[in-house]
Amino acid sequence: MDRDTEADFHDFVVTRSPALLGTAYALTGDRGLAEDLLQTALLKTYRHWREVRRSDRPEAYVRRVMANQRISWWRRRRIAEYGGMVPDRAGPSPYPVEDRDELWRALQQLPPRTRAVLVLRYWEDLAEADVARILGCSVGTVKSLASRGLRRLAGVLGEAVRPATRTRDGGVG
Repeated sequence: MDRDTEADFHDFVVTRSPALLGTAYALTGDRGLAEDLLQTALLKTYRHWREVRRSDRPEAYVRRVMANQRISWWRRRRIAEYGGMVPDRAGPSPYPVEDRDELWRALQQLPPRTRAVLVLRYWEDLAEADVARILGCSVGTVKSLASRGLRRLAGVLGEAVRPATRTRDGGVG
């Protein structure tokens, strides 16, 4: 790899790693595993950086690698997961810390693919089509997994958890 390409990759890693680490944490629920997941994804991305940087969305590529790698780890190891401290995010949260911690613990009870859909769709605020492209599945699968995942979260949390839906008059309900 030439110096310009390496410098470009280095700049990408320095600027995007904090956000990508947040996604990795959401996928794993463990700070150490999140760091390992991000490192693995960045290594795989580095190998293909010339092609990846030509795309208009290299961060989406890394997210896809992380989601696929996490699912692969889960399939191979069936590691028991435990909730931990949520990494800091920029800006104040409108939710009490206790509620966020409870949500993170509930999220860790979901299967990895369902968790990946919920994290990418609602935490990363990606469109269904983007989530489908990252996970290599159909938009219908994303919708189905999101619906089932939200229902399961609602059961675990004991309250109604559902995304906002559009009403007939165009408002949010």
